[in-house]
Amino acid sequence: MNALFSYGTLQQSQVQLDTFGRLLEGQKDTLIGYKLGEVKITDEAVIKSSGKEYHPILIKSDLEEDTVDGTVFLITDAELQQADEYEVDDYQRAEAKLVSGKTCWIYASAK
Repeated sequence: MNALFSYGTLQQSQVQLDTFGRLLEGQKDTLIGYKLGEVKITDEAVIKSSGKEYHPILIKSDLEEDTVDGTVFLITDAELQQADEYEVDDYQRAEAKLVSGKTCWIYASAK
């Protein structure tokens, strides 16, 4: 299983159903060294699923005082690929450590 940290639309029930075909159960956690920005989404399927044209996006800062709260979900390899397909090109998947000490996947700014 893969640990995926979500701070945005992947926490929404409808997005989970559309992306994974099921509702996910997760645990709250916090990411350190990132801050939130915003990105305009142009993919109509993503907008329809999330109901939002603007999505949050992680921007790496490396500053300990910059934190982002979210939820860690355990997902399969196939579901991780589905999450990759859901996230638009503005995002890239990377590994990160959380306050809890867990290592997880995140989707952060590709820039």
